Amino acid sequence: MSATATVTVAGVPGVEIAYDRKGAGTPLLLLHGIGHHRQAFDPVIGQLAESRDVIALDFPGFGESPDVPAGIPDELDSFALAVEAFCTALDLGKPDVVGNSMGGLVALRLGQLGSVRSVTALSPAGFWTPRERTWALNVLVNMRRVAQHTPDSTIRRMARTTSGRRVMTGMIYHRPAQRSPEAVVAETLAMRASTAFDRVVRLGKSGVSFDGDVPDVPVTIAWGTHDRILLPRQAARAHLQLPGARMIPLYGCGHVPMNDDSALVARTILNGSA
Repeated sequence: MSATATVTVAGVPGVEIAYDRKGAGTPLLLLHGIGHHRQAFDPVIGQLAESRDVIALDFPGFGESPDVPAGIPDELDSFALAVEAFCTALDLGKPDVVGNSMGGLVALRLGQLGSVRSVTALSPAGFWTPRERTWALNVLVNMRRVAQHTPDSTIRRMARTTSGRRVMTGMIYHRPAQRSPEAVVAETLAMRASTAFDRVVRLGKSGVSFDGDVPDVPVTIAWGTHDRILLPRQAARAHLQLPGARMIPLYGCGHVPMNDDSALVARTILNGSA
């Protein structure tokens, strides 16, 4: 089911969040990364929905969600507060939450706030050095520039070939040929149209990171062994900072691992939120 929830964040009403919902059972909330949209989780939603009530949302300013109204601060907690308000609007209670990249950083912050039952973070942002942060954000900025300056007809033509999908998405997927042409077109156009992209990149460049531990909520951190954006060595820092977290290598997976090995990622998510 595709729908929209309208919530109030930091005292500012009118924040619209688009989402899909499928399945039944304990709520499982899915959070995408910067420049992406909720369809990043499409490869695993069917497997997850066999036993869970799965909700995948578009962060404000990404996918089908309009950007936030003026007055909401540009900070990590604003994303977390938006997700909290969304969960209240849908009466989800404390769901299990899964986040990839920026979504992983937000998921961990939700764990600190005690807003969720468990956290599974897939290559989460926030464990980078300044140099690694610059690398990651520059890669994403360049991907967006290419999307902005490439005609729709060229995007569609490139997406139809294996080599074209590799050029367009090889930085985020280890196996870009597995992504369907339609999905590659949709996510490229979503990155181009993202109204919050530049603002979130500025937030990232300001030095945002994940601080502290998540001692009271079960945490799983899973990292693609072929992540070319948030390099796998960052997992070691995450392990030092969150010593109680389960650490899972996602062999053969890139930065957005759901596409590369959907069975492995679905199993990791379900085990982490059992």
